[in-house]
Amino acid sequence: MSAAHTPVLIAEVLDGLEAAPGKTIIDGTFGAGGYARAILATGARVIAFDRDPTAARFAQGLPADRFRLVASCFSDMEDVAGEAAVDGVALDLGVSSMQIDQPERGFSFMRDGPLDMRMGAEGQTAADLVNTAQPKDLARLLFVYGEERQSRRIAAAIARRRAEQPFTRTLELAEFIEKALGGRRGAKVHPATRSFQALRIAVNEELSELEAGLLAAERTLKTGGRLCVVTFHSLEDRIVKTFLSVRSGRTPAASRHAPPRQTGPAPSFDLLFNGAHSPSDAEVAANPRARSAKLRAAVRTDAPVWREAA
Repeated sequence: MSAAHTPVLIAEVLDGLEAAPGKTIIDGTFGAGGYARAILATGARVIAFDRDPTAARFAQGLPADRFRLVASCFSDMEDVAGEAAVDGVALDLGVSSMQIDQPERGFSFMRDGPLDMRMGAEGQTAADLVNTAQPKDLARLLFVYGEERQSRRIAAAIARRRAEQPFTRTLELAEFIEKALGGRRGAKVHPATRSFQALRIAVNEELSELEAGLLAAERTLKTGGRLCVVTFHSLEDRIVKTFLSVRSGRTPAASRHAPPRQTGPAPSFDLLFNGAHSPSDAEVAANPRARSAKLRAAVRTDAPVWREAA
């Protein structure tokens, strides 16, 4: 089965990875297989990860001698590949297009389906969270993970409604949030966008998984190995930016009024370029999903793995 969606920033990711015959690359977010296919086309070997059990169907036809799909989170990469064992790690974060396009998965606020949002097959659903979380906790979740300024208003309205009738469907919740915020009024972005993002991140513990995955990549990459991470919203990008800034020794300078700080561990990464790369106008025109994407990349140094938390 061929990949159904176009991978974002693929040319830039391949350039950053320097994938080639004889190298082993981890595709931490297999999805529909776009990145894996492009990497395999270079002659490299790919170890792919995806906690979504339905992703296996996209692996049909891939070369068994150079490809392996692991049904697990990418934070488990060291357990699978071994320490200092791979030449590159690619992470394409967030929900995949194939998941959004399946209403029964419950990710889309534009298509009706069960209020699920789980990338894997276990754990609490979005309905569980919406119907049981304390209003203050729900408001905080919407504010922190969705950057929703009207989080308290939405949470209070949800709490009143769920007392009479629990939420079970995606369109039901999306339309309720739209009504609670007074309708679209010509807004380009659907009023439920931030709330759905927040619920998805919380259900799948995406930010803690990203933090754990970056630490695992540090342990798993060989000296000279490449790390390429594509993010789609500011919360993800901030985590990646901070991690690479700290690990490359580019933390903000201390104030001249503050006491001198002790020298930390040697940098475990060198940045491949400053800042983040964004898709071209042509790519965004051809693939609107790419519009908010950012790529950050770094190369593993020969310094020891940092032992303290990032």
